[in-house]
Amino acid sequence: MNMKKAFSILCAALLLAGCSAGSAESRGAPDPVLTLPPEAAAFTDALGYEVDLDSWERVVSLYGSFAETWLLAGGTLAGTTEDAVSERGLELGEDVAVVGTVKEPGFEEILALDPDFVILSADIASQVKLHGGLAAAGVPHAYYRVDAFADYLTMLEQFCRMTGRQDLYQENGLAVQKRIDSVLEAAEGRSRPTALLIRAYSTGAKAKGDDNLAGVILRDLGADNLVDRYESLLEDVSLEEVVAADPDFILITTMGAEDKALEFMSQAFEENPAWAGLSAVKDGRYVLLPKELFHYKPNTRWGESYAYLAQILYPELAGKI
Repeated sequence: MNMKKAFSILCAALLLAGCSAGSAESRGAPDPVLTLPPEAAAFTDALGYEVDLDSWERVVSLYGSFAETWLLAGGTLAGTTEDAVSERGLELGEDVAVVGTVKEPGFEEILALDPDFVILSADIASQVKLHGGLAAAGVPHAYYRVDAFADYLTMLEQFCRMTGRQDLYQENGLAVQKRIDSVLEAAEGRSRPTALLIRAYSTGAKAKGDDNLAGVILRDLGADNLVDRYESLLEDVSLEEVVAADPDFILITTMGAEDKALEFMSQAFEENPAWAGLSAVKDGRYVLLPKELFHYKPNTRWGESYAYLAQILYPELAGKI
């Protein structure tokens, strides 16, 4: 089946079914107890650097997702990267400067904003390289890594402590936790489907474990990821091993230009008769996962991500979570 057509059909079905939150109580969610903002914030960031902040009035974020998280905590921005608009769809005021792209942030543009706090990604090499320059310029900064909802919740809590917005931690964090808990409760105890998770890009494809958000959600929902039994798939997606395992589901996420990633999948796998014979392909369980829920950090939409994938893995849950 054509991937784009299958994706369109699946999206329509899921939207009709709805991904609304269940009414189940959160299991073990912490009470929203936040202190008033301290006079200074001191912590260790994702790369092990000690961070000591005195103020956060002029904040620059070099990652759109993290910019959104800061805004969700009630903060304001002096600047951010282009992906905040192109990928996150944030409506930035004219007083918010765009300081390059997420992979090529402009160092001089950042310094020109006289920031008192710069938020960076620990997973982007070009941003990691900025540490020395920012430190030499005396600019307080911190690196973050978000691969799972717990990472997002921790980041949001820290930001809400800084802004003093306990209400936003409840609204944009703990309420999302309750949504996720209700989905996990609905999926609990069901027969575990097998799944192959593939990240495709223009020149290749790799099977993924739980080192990414889609893999974490897949694990949390109880699916049996093939890479746990066939670790060699992490290095090379062997069609022979995939055919031998014949997973119940094949799930695709894309990086970069989606059309080119799907073109690679078509040429490398879909045109092979052996691929067409896989149960997942024949039975319509070869699924392209939407970027906004499974590649970009979902932030307040983490609950939607869990519900979306749960309804794929367990069709009997459609319209119930």
